[in-house]
Parts: sequence; structure tokens; C-alpha cells
Amino acid sequence: MTQTIEKLLSPTNVFIVAENRLLRESLARLLRKRSDLAVVGEGSYSNATSVAVASAQTHLLLLDSLVTDHDSNLICDLRESVPQVRLVLFGMDEDAETFLQAVRLGVSGYLLKNASASELVEALRDVAQGEAVCPSQFCKVLFQALASEASQQAAIADQRADARFELTQRQRQLMSLVAMGMSNKEIAANLNLSEFTVKNHIYRVMKQVDAQNRHEACHLIRIGESTEENWQGVTVR
Repeated sequence: MTQTIEKLLSPTNVFIVAENRLLRESLARLLRKRSDLAVVGEGSYSNATSVAVASAQTHLLLLDSLVTDHDSNLICDLRESVPQVRLVLFGMDEDAETFLQAVRLGVSGYLLKNASASELVEALRDVAQGEAVCPSQFCKVLFQALASEASQQAAIADQRADARFELTQRQRQLMSLVAMGMSNKEIAANLNLSEFTVKNHIYRVMKQVDAQNRHEACHLIRIGESTEENWQGVTVR
């Protein structure tokens, strides 16, 4: 109980990363006036930033850029080396693609260039509490992007499923006999094929539908078929 109270009363550690020294120092002075926020470090973008952030026991990382590949690489490096640190971008342009890139990189806060000092402080507090912060106009952008990606993934899954079960007429005919419980010899005689050809067809179908045996292949085909006219009345044995 005592540890929980101490945790609630302890300030949130903030590390500031910005290329402009004057901006970093101004932000540090601003945040140090808040008792619930503690500036534990500041610096520019460099390969040593992640080490400094980790050693400072940072809770929130405040960054001013997501323009170059170097910026993105730094964020990816930070996400891997100090995954517990939450990232907040500030001074950003009102650009939907940049915002979505930031979301995909795991950023928890996204503030535009016109954000006020009070809005920045409030955003840091919200992110520290586990919230995600972004301009209201980007909510629709995020919903649309998620819906679009879900639709694309569904389309890809459908294409893969269609390709998986694109069997030839001969394969369908053969597998329907397999489902009826016929042996390779009986199927060969029924279709006027050699047993080797029957075995080869069955093996190829099993590989195509990713089945462990002939009966599992029949079951998967029945599930994956869009039409079942070739399988009506057939029971897999």
C-alpha cells in the first residue's frame, strides 16, 4: 500500500530530444515548473540517445521530429531498447501520412505545431496515465486507415483461400471418391487411371490444402469450397 502511494506521488520522468538547444532548454524550464513532471535529461538526436534515455529511468520521451529515416530509426531503436518508455511527438505538421507513420511506430502522443504549452503539459500527463493523444481531426483518419487495412487483409486472405482450393475437375472428382472411402486401387479402376497417378494427385492436393493426410484434405476442401455440388451427399470417413 505504501509503495502504491509513493508511486502515485512520484513525478513522471521526462526526457527531451530536440535538435534546437534553445527549444530543449525552454521546454525543460516549462516542465520543471510542474511538480508532477521531472526532466531527467535532454539532448539531440544521436545513436547514444537510447542509452541515455534508459539510464535516466525515463517514463516519457518528448521528441520534436519525424521527418527523416534517421528519426524513424531512432524511434524504432528506442522502442526496442526501452519498450516501457512512452513517446510523444510535438511540433508536428498536420499531415495524415506522417501521423499514421507515427502510430505504426508506436508513438502514444502526437501534437501539432500550434499546440499551446498547457496542451503539451496536459498531453504528457494523459500519456503518463496510459492514454493516447492526438488532434481530434486525426481520429477520423485513424478509423479510416484501420478500416482500409482490415479490408485489404480480408481481401488478401480471400485470395489465398481461393488459390488454395483451386482444384482441377479431375482432382475434385478424385477427392470425392477418397471422401467416399475408396482405396487408391478402387479409385484408379473407377477413373481408369494408374495407382501411381492417383497417389500423385492425392499427394499434390494434400500439399495444396496443407493437410496431413487424405481424409484431412477432404475435410478442408469441404470447408473451403464456395460451392458444394461436387460434395453433396458425401461423408468423409
